[in-house]
Amino acid sequence: MVLDELGTPIILAPMAGGPSTPELAAAVSDAGGLGFIAAGYLPASELGARIKATRALTTKAFGVNLFYPSEPSPTARFSPYIEELSREFPVGDAKYDSDDWEAKLELLVSEPVAVVSSTFGCPTAAEIARLHAVGSEVWVTVTSAAEARHAVAVGADVVVAQGAEAGGHRGTFVDDPADDLADPLGLLTLVQLLRAAVEVPVVAAGGISSGEALAGVLAAGAAGAQIGTAFLRCPEAGTAPLIRAAITADTPTMLTRAFTGRLARGLRNRFMVEHLDAPAAYPEIHYATGPLRAAARAEGNADAVNLWAGQAHALAVELPAGELVRKLSTDAKNALERALSLRIQSY
Repeated sequence: MVLDELGTPIILAPMAGGPSTPELAAAVSDAGGLGFIAAGYLPASELGARIKATRALTTKAFGVNLFYPSEPSPTARFSPYIEELSREFPVGDAKYDSDDWEAKLELLVSEPVAVVSSTFGCPTAAEIARLHAVGSEVWVTVTSAAEARHAVAVGADVVVAQGAEAGGHRGTFVDDPADDLADPLGLLTLVQLLRAAVEVPVVAAGGISSGEALAGVLAAGAAGAQIGTAFLRCPEAGTAPLIRAAITADTPTMLTRAFTGRLARGLRNRFMVEHLDAPAAYPEIHYATGPLRAAARAEGNADAVNLWAGQAHALAVELPAGELVRKLSTDAKNALERALSLRIQSY
């Protein structure tokens, strides 16, 4: 089990769309954690290049995260929204694709990595068996006990518990707008439920930006912590300057479909507030809003771009990734020792 071989139970969250780089993944792995390459939005050829680049930077284990393809959305569901946006912003083609799933799977079978994880759904038993056959572990992002049980039933080695605090897209298997009024599970609640529901290790994800938070999820029974937002300010990350600056402010976050058609958490801005009724249609809306997001980044307009970040984003510090891993690890160890000391003194 890869988790047992790590020097520290810190896993880099696979942040697609820019922040994920070979340099960031390698730095986290070299510091004793598990680096990840985000394959989302990349063609298989570019993913292959990034795997090669990461291997040139580190001899340590690392993982690759894939977006499990969703079903196409009916045009009638999203066309009125795209038409509305086009009156004010540049928009693109609201197309559907599978994010090159099959080609990426073939690549990872021919060029195995230590861990292949999935988001937005769970690979089939046959797909997991193919990855197992070449020595890769398979991790699946889940948001409920039901999803975790399904993942384990088809062969997942680890489940990644994504709490409501997490930045970026929700990893639910089915992005049902009927669930938008439901109360998403916070991380500690979810970790407890998953520990009771499945026998495989649980990795905690969502709102972990300090050593104390890392200690908290480990004390709750998580086998590791997947951390993303805390790494956005690292020099190795490909984070856009606009986002680097925005996450330092004490801006509240919110869940939105406005930018991509799939529920995601980011810093609250005007675009999100003005489009609370955005429909569920991913990846069609993601592609349609590509030009408007690119224009906003070029103009430095934080009110019209997706600023994905977790609820504890204001705690992110500007440190090299290796130093951040070591700081989080040391702070977590100290927090656990303090907690144990207080526990003993209370008797």
